[in-house]
Amino acid sequence: MTDAAATDTRAETRELQRIRLHLARSKDFPDGSARHGYEFVAPLDASGHIDAEAWKDVREACTVTRFWGNDTPESGYLVRRAGGVSGASWVFDYEQNASDDDETGYRFGDHAFAPGEYVSLRDEDGEMHTFVVFSVVPA
Repeated sequence: MTDAAATDTRAETRELQRIRLHLARSKDFPDGSARHGYEFVAPLDASGHIDAEAWKDVREACTVTRFWGNDTPESGYLVRRAGGVSGASWVFDYEQNASDDDETGYRFGDHAFAPGEYVSLRDEDGEMHTFVVFSVVPA
């Protein structure tokens, strides 16, 4: 691949996408819930995976909003932290100087973000929740 082709490929993957997750069916929510979830911005590659290399260049634009029923929405950033199954984990970070409020995506790097797909997140209390990808649109 030429340098120009590599640059073009990176530019394509840098197009940011707005991804909306809704709580999937669970014991507490047998029908799931559109009132509980997340909306975040991330660069996705052609197969719908978060592009870690492109993220490095656009990380300040990779925001997240957590909406949870009647609770006040929380805002933060999508960050990549060392550790986890594949050497790094994607985390929703709400306070940059604290980690006790972070919520970690379970194998986010392995999942394609496309409507109808399922992903899981571990909340700040350590509970795992499953979400359905509701929408993916240009940010």
